[in-house]
Amino acid sequence: MGGARPRAPARGPATHRWATARPRWRVLALRSSTALSMSTEVLDSHVDVPGGSIFARRWRLGHSDCPPIILLHDSLGSVEQWRAFPEALAEATTSDVIAYDRLGFGRSTRRTERPSVDFIREEALAFFPAMKRAFGITRFSLFGHSVGGAMALSIAALQSEGCEAVITEAAQAFVEPRTLSGIRAARTQFADPEQFEKVAKWHGEKARWVLDAWTEVWLSPDFASWSLDEQLGKVRCPVLAIHGDLDEYGSVEFAHRITSKVNGPSEVAILSGCGHVPHRERRDEVLRLTGSLLARHAVTRFSDPRGAMMHGA
Repeated sequence: MGGARPRAPARGPATHRWATARPRWRVLALRSSTALSMSTEVLDSHVDVPGGSIFARRWRLGHSDCPPIILLHDSLGSVEQWRAFPEALAEATTSDVIAYDRLGFGRSTRRTERPSVDFIREEALAFFPAMKRAFGITRFSLFGHSVGGAMALSIAALQSEGCEAVITEAAQAFVEPRTLSGIRAARTQFADPEQFEKVAKWHGEKARWVLDAWTEVWLSPDFASWSLDEQLGKVRCPVLAIHGDLDEYGSVEFAHRITSKVNGPSEVAILSGCGHVPHRERRDEVLRLTGSLLARHAVTRFSDPRGAMMHGA
C-alpha cells in the first residue's frame, strides 16, 4: 500500500486556511516523444493547503485540450515513487498528468499529529479542493493507487463537479482481514532498520510519521468499521477498478464492491498473477485499460501501445 514493498495509508486532517495563490512552478525538464510527436514539460511546484504546503509535479503536454489526470498515491507513497508511470500515462492518453505528495509525505510539509480515522474523507473535503483551486482545474480525471484509490472515489462522491472518470488500482473499499494481516506483516518488517531505510529514502525525517500514520490508523479498533459504501452510491462518473488477484493487501472483492455500488458506468479488470502495484508490475496493461476507458467515455484520446490512436466521441 506504499512505495517500499509493504505499503500503507495515512493522510491528514484539516485546518481552515485555504489556498489562494497559484502554484510556484519550477521547470524540471523538457522531454520529447518521437513516437507521438509531442513534448512533455515536467514542472515542479508547491501549493498552499490547510496546514502547510504540498509538493506537486505536472507532466504537461503543450497542446493537450483534455482534462488532466490527477494521481493519488498509496499509504507509503510519494510523487517520486510513481517513477516513469506518469509520463507514460500522459503520452498514452494525450493528457496532462499531475501527482502530489499528500501533507506529511515526500516533499510536502511535515506533520506531527496522527491522521484521524476519517482521513480519507478529509483528503476529499479539504486538501484536494485546495490543490484543485490553486491549479485552476475545473475538469479532471482521477487515478488512485491503494488508499489513493479510496480517496479518488471519495473525491468523486463529495467533489463530483468536474470529475470525468475514476481509475482505481488495488483500492480498498472496506477493512478486510487480508488487509490487516498485510499491514501487521509490514509493521514487523519495517522494525528492521534496513527495511525502515526504504521508507526514509522517500520521506526523510518524516518516515516514522508516514509509517505510523498507515499502520496505527488502519490497525486501530476505531477504524475497523470503515467502508466506502456510503460514498460509492454518490459516484456517477465512469469508474474502472483494477485489481491483482495476488494483492497481499486485499482480495478482488474490493474491486467488485466498488463497481457494484457506484451509480455510473463501471468496469472491473482483474489481473491474473499481479500483486499490489499493477502500474509497476503490468504497466502496459494498466495504460491500455486506463486509456481505453477514458477514450470510450470521450475524456481523452488514447494512443494504444500497439500503434492505433483512439478518439473520444
